[in-house]
Amino acid sequence: MKITLITVGKIKEKYLKDAIAEYSKRLSAYCDINIVELQDEKTPDRAPAAVEEKIKETEGSRILQKIGDRAYVIALAINGDMLSSEELAEKMSDLMVRGNSDIVFVIGGSLGLSPEVLKRANYKLSFSRMTFPHQLMRVILLEQVYRAFKINSNEPYHK
Repeated sequence: MKITLITVGKIKEKYLKDAIAEYSKRLSAYCDINIVELQDEKTPDRAPAAVEEKIKETEGSRILQKIGDRAYVIALAINGDMLSSEELAEKMSDLMVRGNSDIVFVIGGSLGLSPEVLKRANYKLSFSRMTFPHQLMRVILLEQVYRAFKINSNEPYHK
């Protein structure tokens, strides 16, 4: 199975880079893990809605260029479905059984995802109605994907 994270923006903090590296290493025992880091657009303070939409469109275009035609796309979106860790594990297991061996998770930039990316998504996943920094969300997502593999392998993992 191939898991790809397409993310907007760079990780600057060492502690986040270390956590991402650790979960990527752990995940490599279960899948081919790939993180695609795309450039984010600078958002001016108090940008008008039209400028924000243009930024999301530009970032969205970059994201869509990195998604293969056969990929199953899970977009992280605040209005997506909220799942427990067990439900995410079940969702991933079901995707594998159905032959979806290329799963792409998409984390947008600070303004979120463009309508075009959301339209391309096969599934929208929400971790909370709260807003998280996209850099931290990368760590949280990797940890939950790792937890899903542990659950599906009937292996112990802290609760």
